[in-house]
Amino acid sequence: MNTLIKNGEIYNPEYIGTFDLLIIGEKIIKIGEIDENSLLSLGLTIEVVDATGKIVTPGFIDPHVHLIGGGGEGGFATRTPELQLSDIVRSGVTTVVGCLGTDGTTRHMTSLLAKARGLEEEGVTTYIYTGNYHVPTPTITSSVKDDVILIDKVIGAGEIAISDSRSAQPSIYEIAKLVAEARVGGLLSKKAGVTHFHVGPGKDRLSILHKLVEDYEIPPSKIYATHINRSKELMDDAIALSKKGAFVDITAADDTPEWIVYFKENGGDMEQLTVSSDGNGSLPKFDEAGNLIGLGVASQQTLLKQIISTVKDYKLPLEDVLKLVTSNAATALRFESKGILTEDSDADLLIFEKDTFELDHVFAKGCQMVKNRNVIVKGTFE
Repeated sequence: MNTLIKNGEIYNPEYIGTFDLLIIGEKIIKIGEIDENSLLSLGLTIEVVDATGKIVTPGFIDPHVHLIGGGGEGGFATRTPELQLSDIVRSGVTTVVGCLGTDGTTRHMTSLLAKARGLEEEGVTTYIYTGNYHVPTPTITSSVKDDVILIDKVIGAGEIAISDSRSAQPSIYEIAKLVAEARVGGLLSKKAGVTHFHVGPGKDRLSILHKLVEDYEIPPSKIYATHINRSKELMDDAIALSKKGAFVDITAADDTPEWIVYFKENGGDMEQLTVSSDGNGSLPKFDEAGNLIGLGVASQQTLLKQIISTVKDYKLPLEDVLKLVTSNAATALRFESKGILTEDSDADLLIFEKDTFELDHVFAKGCQMVKNRNVIVKGTFE
């Protein structure tokens, strides 16, 4: 599909002005003043979208999604379902990174890889982490390093659990060895090579990650901690870790805007912060004795709603908030043509109503997935 988007207010994610934007195939070819008649004279078939009075932004990158479901903490009947394509695109997400969770026994890395490939065929960009909560962690090739090097979709390790009763209670040495493997795999394959950490509510919080930075030859940028919004104490610890150069991630929930404001006002490095959905992951609640007392399922829609709320209700600058789901995630995960709107970047973009922030259109790899607020491309079995 070739598309000309006319007169949109373009965010890169910084505001760059009101321009036309031309998509040819899967790439953005030109941003500026574009003569539609000249394109037609070249024999190109062009779909024109009038974006007058609308905001055009990069598509969202969701760095923590349970593509094949997760959970099971309440037994086999509580395993959450797989994610569908329409769930992804209606949330403004055009790139997802899939992970396993607690269960690395009945859910497998090969199944996660197959699901990622299927969603890519259906229209969005997908990557995965190798592993799950436990250390040693499940892989495809039997090596974290080899998975990152040899399997195109694998960009790092994760989600590795720390400060959680459901983790394998790994030692600092075991964690350091795993992070080093992921990093070397990234170096040899020109990928991010990050290790993505699930951080539970435990009293140790991020102490093991601070020790990695301080006592081992581990670049801080290869550490990526999520679920940092469980408590004020954990958020303060994450702020300190971000200042050392590690990436930290807020899981979208009803109080997400408040945590973003807190992070910013308390000196967190906003270039090191992202927000993810934990989409289709389970949301278990445990009592003080560790007994399961409740269970929910995370939705990618929460990510979109909370990003909009942060701008509309909490009045944070749109440019700053957009970075949390676009360019910051792209930097953390080394997606060089994602999270931005420039000539020759991937044609992943969103078009919002300027006043209401209603999501009107979604383009993924140049293909229109949402048109006039309706999903027009659905998954194979939807």
